[in-house]
Amino acid sequence: MTPLFYLADLFGVMVFAITGALMAGRKSMDLFGVLVIALVTALGGGTLRDLILDNHPVSWIRDDTYILVASLAAVGTVLWVRLTRPINERGLLVADAFGLALFTVYGTEVALQHQVPISTAVIMGVMTGVAGGVIRDVICNEIPLIFQKEIYATACIAGSLVFIGLRHLDLAHELATGIAMLVVLLTRLAAIHWHLSLPQFHLLDRD
Repeated sequence: MTPLFYLADLFGVMVFAITGALMAGRKSMDLFGVLVIALVTALGGGTLRDLILDNHPVSWIRDDTYILVASLAAVGTVLWVRLTRPINERGLLVADAFGLALFTVYGTEVALQHQVPISTAVIMGVMTGVAGGVIRDVICNEIPLIFQKEIYATACIAGSLVFIGLRHLDLAHELATGIAMLVVLLTRLAAIHWHLSLPQFHLLDRD
């Protein structure tokens, strides 16, 4: 793993841990509950990806920096919210969008390193980006963002495909990474701002 991707991965862990802590705060959990939700959110997607790709040991087992960063982010979020005013719903969505962008591209890169087909790399990228948030929302008895009407997983697919395409064009790794992350982030933020969604399927009963 390059230093850039390692730092990006840790930053993604931090951001998703923050979203987990904020969600736990909305549910009035104690500090232990905050830590559990933060860790699950930050590490769930990567853990599932590594298990499927047979990439052992998974990241947080071989490097406890991941758990440390997630825990510090969770505790820091609790302190920040208590010392300032609570972060609103939009703040949670924006933080989630940043984590989504980072994890999607990183997950795609990890999959490509295992020389899997393009379709599998895209799936692994999407899984890395969304699985932790899905687990977080299910535990907190919320409808997962991926299942709500605003564009979510589609942003991951777009970013993953852009990253794969740019790497096949031999674009500089850092530049390809930045562009792909920006695609995910801007797509998700646009969906939040303008309430963009894919066409819905409505099955009507016939009399």
